[in-house]
Amino acid sequence: MVETGRGAGPWVLERSLCLRMSMLFILYAGQGMLAGLTLFAIPAWVSRAGAGPVEIATVAACAALPWSLKVLGAFVTERYAFLPMGRGRVWLLSAQVATIIGLIAAALANPAPADIALLAAIGFSLNLAAAVHDVVADGLAVDILAEDEHARGASLIFGGQALGTAAASMAAVVVIEGQGVPAAFLATAALLLLPAGFVLAVREREGERLLPWTRGRATARSRALRIAAWRPLLAATVAAVTTPLSLLWLPVTFARGLYRGGMLGVTLLIGTSVAGQDAVTISSLIASAGLIGGMLGMMLGDWLGDRFGTKRSAVFWLALQLAALAAMVMARGLWSDPALFAAFVVGWIVLDLMASIATLPIAMRLCEPCVAATQFAIYTTLNTIGTVAGAVALAEADLIGGLDGGILMNAGAVTVALLLIMTVPYPRRNAVAHVRREPAPGGGGSPLVRLPRGAA
Repeated sequence: MVETGRGAGPWVLERSLCLRMSMLFILYAGQGMLAGLTLFAIPAWVSRAGAGPVEIATVAACAALPWSLKVLGAFVTERYAFLPMGRGRVWLLSAQVATIIGLIAAALANPAPADIALLAAIGFSLNLAAAVHDVVADGLAVDILAEDEHARGASLIFGGQALGTAAASMAAVVVIEGQGVPAAFLATAALLLLPAGFVLAVREREGERLLPWTRGRATARSRALRIAAWRPLLAATVAAVTTPLSLLWLPVTFARGLYRGGMLGVTLLIGTSVAGQDAVTISSLIASAGLIGGMLGMMLGDWLGDRFGTKRSAVFWLALQLAALAAMVMARGLWSDPALFAAFVVGWIVLDLMASIATLPIAMRLCEPCVAATQFAIYTTLNTIGTVAGAVALAEADLIGGLDGGILMNAGAVTVALLLIMTVPYPRRNAVAHVRREPAPGGGGSPLVRLPRGAA
């Protein structure tokens, strides 16, 4: 039920908890759908058609590449914004429209599995729009969520994305096999009309415009948070990221990514060389595990965070990851058992998702409102770099001591994150409560000055 107040009529995010939570689930589930199609279903389709490892890797790598460029997208979206419609809605709508048009164009192009260059270009273009969408959605989540909504928001962000990715990767494979790849592109485009329609129907804050030609104005808060020149924007970002607590968060987010990438590598190595599973079976198992994790995350993630607090929840899930790794090592003689292998895959993916839900509120609290999208993008990009590093390390498993070395690396990554979260006094509340604008020298922008709570 939408909360109402003065000027009620249009849906306003800041006025409605239901709308805020619905927004997070719908936006991130939509992102997951596109990821399931382009990062999993299409490479699997190319693989089943007989393409070699180089061709499959080309398609997957080009689809994943835009996600490493999120920081650049964050700078652009924070520098240029149409504030009368809010800080992020124009960019969200633009990215969604670009994605839908791109999917329709891909369906019309009707690529064959052998059209590697075309498939790579399609994957890159679609995920470029998706990466911009992700940056803006992250920034909007940091900006619009109240302090006591972080745990619930994190569960919907990760749960929605995991569900969207898993469901789309499995459904797209069926659609491609039965109806062809154009049908998969068009079906995804049709599903993405839902998040586009949602963003079109809501305002971020009271008094803003619904569309560019309707009545409304930028809120005082949006104007205060705007940094209208590149140099102050860069300076504010550097200042935000290099605070002591933020610097101590960087190894946590890198270690979390390193663990994820390393565990993906361990899964492939055990599955193919010990359990006798092929790549398609392993991919299906990973997708199923993501579906289970997404549902559990939405059911338990926010409750545990609210009940026990962010720090205790994070410590619990990270400690459980270490225990699970130890159990897997002790069960080494049973790795060839398909049931144990499936339990291992589902277990580590679910635990990783729950740890991500538990730690996300910490990253959100560290973000400065004026550069939230960029600062958050730096954290997530470093996490992605860690994932790539972990996967690359396991691809060269012999250099790190084979499977034993890979598991040891993963345990080390979890230990680093666990020790830092246990010992560093990360904020339990948002670091910034109020902002005010001070003119920059020479009129080159208007940096924001942080004020302690109660000082504004």
